[in-house]
Amino acid sequence: MTIAEVSQKYDISADTLRYYERIGLIPPVPRTKSGIRDYNEESCGWIVLMKCMRKAGVQIEALIEYVALFQQGDSTLDARKALLMEQRDQLLARMADMQASLNRLNDKIEQYEQGLLLAEQKLRRKSE
Repeated sequence: MTIAEVSQKYDISADTLRYYERIGLIPPVPRTKSGIRDYNEESCGWIVLMKCMRKAGVQIEALIEYVALFQQGDSTLDARKALLMEQRDQLLARMADMQASLNRLNDKIEQYEQGLLLAEQKLRRKSE
């Protein structure tokens, strides 16, 4: 697939795809004889993985390190797993923080709803 096709399919700009490749966030994309990027299934798999990881808030530096380790081969399996586990732990901590914030917001909204209910009850009593 061309960069334009990949860009459209995965809703990511061609500039971003080039940037990801340049900084090592995805491995080098195969090229045609004329030097044009020719994204294959593996290249697209990396894009999907990186979009998912970035959406989850995984740091670019950690992902670049992961790709570099992957390119070094099977001798880095333990290091890659450790890196992913560390990122998972960080994500779980962020999720716990977000859940606590959501709970706080829900409590605050409940207070407003209870306050509005009381105000309505007072208005009804006055009109009776």
